[in-house]
Amino acid sequence: MSDTAALARELLRLHTDPELLTVVNVWDATSARVVAGVPGTKALATASYSVAASRGYEDGERIPVAEMIEEVRRVVAAVDLPVTADLEGGYGDAAETVRRAIAVGAVGANIEDQMKPLVEAATQVEAVMSAAASAGVPDFVLNARTDAFLRAGDRDPADVLEEATERGRAFLDAGAPVVFVPGRLDEAQVSHLAEAFGPQRLTLLAVPGSISLARMAEIGVARVSYGPWSQRVALTALAGLVEDVHAGGGIPDGTRVLT
Repeated sequence: MSDTAALARELLRLHTDPELLTVVNVWDATSARVVAGVPGTKALATASYSVAASRGYEDGERIPVAEMIEEVRRVVAAVDLPVTADLEGGYGDAAETVRRAIAVGAVGANIEDQMKPLVEAATQVEAVMSAAASAGVPDFVLNARTDAFLRAGDRDPADVLEEATERGRAFLDAGAPVVFVPGRLDEAQVSHLAEAFGPQRLTLLAVPGSISLARMAEIGVARVSYGPWSQRVALTALAGLVEDVHAGGGIPDGTRVLT
């Protein structure tokens, strides 16, 4: 477990460093090796949506937890970098799921709050961090996710921002090192959350229309990840190849052998 603990310390350092940590998500051993092999890559993150899709499941904990953990194991085994795992809402027992992820080498995790009552969600954060410490990984990087914006519906954006702020602060108080607030946030919302949580405590999801990486860094965001978008980019390229072939073309110039 000493190697795992050391990788966890490095992943935590990457989050607390003033330089913005960019994490392009992966979904299997091949995508992990490709991303890890690009200069500048410092850590990897799985994307639960993409892992599930690659195995024929819809998102939303439809994939059995054993299959999700097995894919995390394969990603960890394929690279030498710290790996954080997207574990959705924890599959009914977030602490136990995190223990299983640590056992295969993960040193961080996304756990969704799924807008559970705040006390329950904060207690879940405490349980996950306690489980990680008991497993010998006290620096485990729990990226405690609030779904406030994703489940906002037609609510007043100001109310949503206030709720995301309250939940994020509660998760930090419960021991999470960083808080993940996915959604299409504007610069004012990102600035508010970064100030409320403190420097290098907010993590974001890049989506079309997101503020620039340079601005995120200036504001004090710890990390930006790409969720299912990296797989969508790869599959868009595959669909483009098929279209070119159907039109009488072939392999695009510049195609590299990366595996």
